[in-house]
Amino acid sequence: MSLPSVLVDRLRLPVIASPMFLVSGPDLVIAQCTAGVVGSFPSLNARPLAELRVWLTRITEALAAHDAAHPEAPSAPFAVNLIVHRTNARLAEDLALVEEFGVPIVITSLGARPEVNERIHAYGGIVLHDIIHDAYARKAVDKGADGLIAVAAGAGGHAGTQSPFALVQEIRAWFDGPLALSGSIAHGRSVLAAEAAGADLAYIGSLFIATEEANAVPGYKQMVVDSSAADIVYTDRFTGVHGNYLAPSIVAAGLDPARLAGAETGAIDFGDDGALGAKAWRDVWGAGHGVGAVSEVRPAAAVVDRLAVEYEAARERLLVR
Repeated sequence: MSLPSVLVDRLRLPVIASPMFLVSGPDLVIAQCTAGVVGSFPSLNARPLAELRVWLTRITEALAAHDAAHPEAPSAPFAVNLIVHRTNARLAEDLALVEEFGVPIVITSLGARPEVNERIHAYGGIVLHDIIHDAYARKAVDKGADGLIAVAAGAGGHAGTQSPFALVQEIRAWFDGPLALSGSIAHGRSVLAAEAAGADLAYIGSLFIATEEANAVPGYKQMVVDSSAADIVYTDRFTGVHGNYLAPSIVAAGLDPARLAGAETGAIDFGDDGALGAKAWRDVWGAGHGVGAVSEVRPAAAVVDRLAVEYEAARERLLVR
């Protein structure tokens, strides 16, 4: 199965920049798309609801202006991440705005909803659903997702535990549609490796936290620069769902990272007033194992430039063997 044109014709690299909680916003999305990779953001980052219209207007107008000024190098498409779980009270309103603006790519999370997929298909959009194992992948495709995002071990934020090779291998045994791979991808070599493993696209998040356009506090960006894979803690103690977090941010929140891997499970009660002196959603920072590839805070376009150079060098190295 060939990829939809929206995922081929306007990409400089086979990369989707993942939607990151609090971090991804209009500045970052515009910078990513104009640099030639898919930019994305979670709809719930735009608060209150009225802000989502502001964001979508700004992004679509900025990308249209770029395309008019640079017809030889048009922008990549953008994506919006919708949490489709029934506990998301904003889903109906967010989906209505996605339809109104004709968002080209929608990334769905936490459940697969046929009625949501049908509405996105009705205006010509495509749906990519993120999953952490093959059983969820099958359900998503059965319910109408066009493609999948395989979230493997080492990905930032909520992540799976399976090897990317195993996860892609199982999915490709039955699915030949669009497939993106997430999990510690922070170098051009890794983008090429994702393709070699059977994915169509690399799904990259943590690398873009340490960018000038990211909506992350300076301390978060610097912590990504200063950290390596050894500084990542995998735990469910902050949201009730397992994810990867920066150990120094856990320490700064008043907790011992070494004690989070014990038998006790479930989200820690920080208290309504931040009883531990911190709020988990604000002060405990997600990141994946790929942070070791980040050496400085740079513009997003420079990050994409580096990936492109590394990607081509990796291709050439393999061709001469």
